[in-house]
Amino acid sequence: MVQEKRRVGIMGGTFDPIHLGHLVIAEAAREELALSEVIFIPAAQPPHKPGRKVAAAAHRLRLVQLAVEGNPFFRALDVEMRREGPSYSYDTLRDLVETHGESVDFYFIVGGDEISAILTWHRVAELFSLCRFVAAGRKGASLSLDEVRTHLGEEALSRIRLVQAPELEISSTDIRRRLQEGRSIRYLVPKKVEAYIYKEGLYS
Repeated sequence: MVQEKRRVGIMGGTFDPIHLGHLVIAEAAREELALSEVIFIPAAQPPHKPGRKVAAAAHRLRLVQLAVEGNPFFRALDVEMRREGPSYSYDTLRDLVETHGESVDFYFIVGGDEISAILTWHRVAELFSLCRFVAAGRKGASLSLDEVRTHLGEEALSRIRLVQAPELEISSTDIRRRLQEGRSIRYLVPKKVEAYIYKEGLYS
């Protein structure tokens, strides 16, 4: 009898800092696609943000670890922290596929408005051969799907799933700005994340 593959979600990003919007999208994808778990992978050196100062990788990893504590379906992975050079999703997925072989199907979770940005990613066509993409509950998804069809064809388009997720107007950029201005970030990030940010003096 052929053993059914596990479905594992991947959420990559700078997570500078991680916030409730990330967690809501991950949970929506997990529930709708029956994912066995969602792995959060902070980028050590975000290749798409050259020149912008980001919090130290160790701090961002710790924030992610704190954010996913208590959810048995979520975990943080430091694979990109242990690799030198820019943190490319292609390299990460290739390593995960090599490690897990044929036993796992990977689903890379992004916001619906981020689909078109995928087209600029390193070795994107090959990335589509390593995983499926999940576009979760953001505006602009339909237009972005047309761009995928134009640039990568129907086969790539067939490897994107749209899932519904609550629309939370939360962004890491806004959170950093609020902290710089001395404003509250309560209810935008998990309590433990908020406490760690203040304890370490991040973004202020």
